[in-house]
Amino acid sequence: MADTQEKDKRSTRRFALHLPVSVRYAEGEEAHEAQTRDVSARGICFFVESGIQAGSPIDFTLTLPPEITLTESIRVRCKGRVVRVEAGVPAGKMAVAAVIEEYEFLTEGQGEAETTGMK
Repeated sequence: MADTQEKDKRSTRRFALHLPVSVRYAEGEEAHEAQTRDVSARGICFFVESGIQAGSPIDFTLTLPPEITLTESIRVRCKGRVVRVEAGVPAGKMAVAAVIEEYEFLTEGQGEAETTGMK
């Protein structure tokens, strides 16, 4: 019963999607390549080799494949805040959970360098 109540606290459904994601922790910083663990309408969890502190701003871009969009691949740039960092799963990686505060769909002509700097 406790497991059901815990799951009911989540306001949006999480999807276990393993997608590549490009993450920046600060303006001007080089992007870190990562892999998502799960994605929801309000947040994301991904694995990276180096951690970041909870509360830190984050900027990331991911590509939703045709299997999800039911059309063509769509790149989405998001800004948010780290809410949790977990070490050790999988070994040598950090699981970073972040809330999405802003997002925008990128057009084909918008490059990574043009769009992912934090303000």
